Amino acid sequence: MKRVLITHKASLLRSAFLAMAACFITAPGLAFAQDAPATNSQLLDGIKAGNQVELTLPDPEKQLPLDDLRKFTEVFSRIKAAYVEEVEDTQLLESAIKGMLSELDPHSTYLAPKDYEKLEESTSGEFGGLGIEVGMENGFIKVIAPIDDTPAQKAGVLPGDLIIKLGEQPVKGMGLEEAVQLMRGKPGTTLTLTIMRESESAPVEIDVERAVIKVTSVKSRMIENGYGYIRLTQFQAETGEQFTNALETLREENSGNLDGLILDLRNNPGGVLQAAVATADALIDEGLIVYTEGRIQSSRLRFSAKEGDLMEGTPIVVLINGGSASASEILAGALQDHQRAVIMGTQSFGKGSVQTVIPLDETHAIKMTTARYYTPEGRSIQATGIKPDIEVKPAELKELDGRPFFTEADLSGHLVGQDEESGSQDRQSAPEEQAGSMADRDYQLRSALNLLKGMHILNRKGAGAAQ
Repeated sequence: MKRVLITHKASLLRSAFLAMAACFITAPGLAFAQDAPATNSQLLDGIKAGNQVELTLPDPEKQLPLDDLRKFTEVFSRIKAAYVEEVEDTQLLESAIKGMLSELDPHSTYLAPKDYEKLEESTSGEFGGLGIEVGMENGFIKVIAPIDDTPAQKAGVLPGDLIIKLGEQPVKGMGLEEAVQLMRGKPGTTLTLTIMRESESAPVEIDVERAVIKVTSVKSRMIENGYGYIRLTQFQAETGEQFTNALETLREENSGNLDGLILDLRNNPGGVLQAAVATADALIDEGLIVYTEGRIQSSRLRFSAKEGDLMEGTPIVVLINGGSASASEILAGALQDHQRAVIMGTQSFGKGSVQTVIPLDETHAIKMTTARYYTPEGRSIQATGIKPDIEVKPAELKELDGRPFFTEADLSGHLVGQDEESGSQDRQSAPEEQAGSMADRDYQLRSALNLLKGMHILNRKGAGAAQ
């Protein structure tokens, strides 16, 4: 007679059933022969042949707790029997799934068929709605960042705003997906957002007209002679390639290499990871860009830069703020760790987790947090964000007349200066020429430009001294 060994990894209830079955077929005096692992079919064959079957049961501490399962079924049956309206079993089970995921973290969720379309929209760059990147905080909807040139931004929605009502519906207790669904709608219709803002003592109501949101992820221009400016509003599938093209366009406009570049990631809510990696790869000569760590092997990834820096070491200043999240933090963190750019602004949002879409069937899936992001030096972004090298808070700029009331040129009989001889009026016209500059309206941007100019001057002097 042969003893058959099997390690069973089924649920606790099924293991208990099989254990009972084994007790019924085990009799004193049966001989033990060879030990051999067995499949379920071998187990059944052994039972039919009258052999002794020995089971290795799973660790009870790692199994589903029976008391909690009983509690779940009790709640389920009470709702079915006594809720004021009849509820379908499928609806209750789906709600239970949503609850399990939403209690894990703000970014894990259940994806019904319509949610697949939303995922595709967010990466393609065109969708209908208000134009806000949102998350959950203390049961309310928090604005991570309004997207550039969208109704929300034009209406005055700001990063950090807490949305407490959507129209007449309070959002307390509402799921994130449900809130997003309410914010989307037919273009041309208006939704009133009731917002709590730190600078306001009472809730603020903002009317936002829905529109078809078409997001341009890369915007570029020459901000001054020699100095380029690129703004990344979010990371879409083609952002990496568009960024490379923008760099080439700026070089052509400058008729050569730039003296400096400002990379604006403020209010960039993130997006496609590979796009952020491609952007970093364009600026980093070589080395690790970002890596992820999770419990399963497929969530442990490493992304490294290929050899070559498209900017050839040109000084870069990266602007970030509290609306910079996820993929934009990965880019800023990589450039900071490689000492490839100076990070300026205020601390970023701190979303350093990876979400994986896991299909359940052809129409349903779950989006679940499976890993954390780490910068090349091993810093976790999660809940800490990227701290700028130079902190510069937003401020209103007001030009003051700094010209002296009395100068050497006003003295009678003064020696004639070079500008007077040539009739140049540059000193008087310069402020007028710069009046419409972007930097004159944006204190953080002006600070970045001034830093780049200083770095360029020092580099030029250093190169001259070396010669």
